[in-house]
Amino acid sequence: MKITLRNVILSLVVFSSLFISCESNQDRTKLTEKVTEAQEEKILNPEEQEIKAIVEKLLMLVGNSDFQGLDSIISDKANLASAIIRDGASKNSVITIGEYFESQKNRERKPFYEPVYEYKILINKGQIAFVWADAILHSYGVPRTNNIDNFTLIKEDGKWQFINISFTNTPLPEELKKFDLEVFAKSYAQVWCSQRPNFVSSFFSENGVLQINDGSPAKGTEEITNVVKGFMDAFPNMVVSMDSLTTKLDKTRFYWTLTGTNNGLNGTGNKVKISGFEEWTLNKDGLIQESKGYFDQKEYNRQFEFKSDK
Repeated sequence: MKITLRNVILSLVVFSSLFISCESNQDRTKLTEKVTEAQEEKILNPEEQEIKAIVEKLLMLVGNSDFQGLDSIISDKANLASAIIRDGASKNSVITIGEYFESQKNRERKPFYEPVYEYKILINKGQIAFVWADAILHSYGVPRTNNIDNFTLIKEDGKWQFINISFTNTPLPEELKKFDLEVFAKSYAQVWCSQRPNFVSSFFSENGVLQINDGSPAKGTEEITNVVKGFMDAFPNMVVSMDSLTTKLDKTRFYWTLTGTNNGLNGTGNKVKISGFEEWTLNKDGLIQESKGYFDQKEYNRQFEFKSDK
């Protein structure tokens, strides 16, 4: 009986999500309006904030192609429905999340960043949540598509899990596809959390340069990938957050904080939290031509090598 009821619930939420995802978005053509809406967003209660946080975690994991992380928050019974709209026509599909993961295993992927500008959240008796999210998908700081995302979550053993994901994907008009430096920087911070070092190096030009403190400059995307891999191998749970961004003349400073646990091969198990900045020179294509990174190497070594009593 329990299995039958669950299947009925799943069928209903799949149907409702598909219906909502077909909602027209023709009147929402200006990206600036979405920013205004985000600024006027209503205050969410703690339960809604929890749902919002897990949705944003999912979007980050998808943007980073972190399928192992996704597996921890998506039910193995979940469905994925999509409507890709091009030239007024849509290509629709519904597959299980398992089929989706399998289809992505050997696919060459690029990172993307998908901030949500408006949420509508309905939570039914603390057990089922329905989320409508109006998002813009960005690639390397350039907005590409308007995604209307619909999620259904169910609480199992006290933990929220996605049981349905559905979305429409509509290209933005060319006049809105303008490079946004702040979004580029937030996207760059996101990929440092991806455990995919090539995602980080893809933000550099092919002959770009990354130098950290007084170390030898890494030249070209292959060498940059190897430098990034060293950090990711040392900190499998590494999180890099953007603290601030400043620009003066042709130089941009990206201030960051890194947190992680040294649980890599032969790791000490120490937790590290360190802040610093990269000073960028961007090329005409909006990619990093040169980056000079700085952080307190002595403090980093101290945290890395010696366990804290805390």
